Amino acid sequence: MNLYVRNLNYSLTEEELREVFAQSGEVSSVKIIKDRITGRAKGYGFVEMPNDEEGKNAIERINGTDVKGRNIEVSPARPPQDRPKKW
Repeated sequence: MNLYVRNLNYSLTEEELREVFAQSGEVSSVKIIKDRITGRAKGYGFVEMPNDEEGKNAIERINGTDVKGRNIEVSPARPPQDRPKKW
């Protein structure tokens, strides 16, 4: 299950985010989205959990909890819309 995570602390690392979600089950990947130019985190990211039940459990357990001073929001990720890329 691919999860969308927002309201992340800008100093949070991918490894720290992995540790938060690992308490709910196996984590296959973590990606915090960063600005291409500045390299600064944008405050959101994605966590992939191979087991859907563990993913649902993670949403219930982690959504709204405090991580490094911010209440993070966790929801199932939606597939990208078919849209033209901005140039």
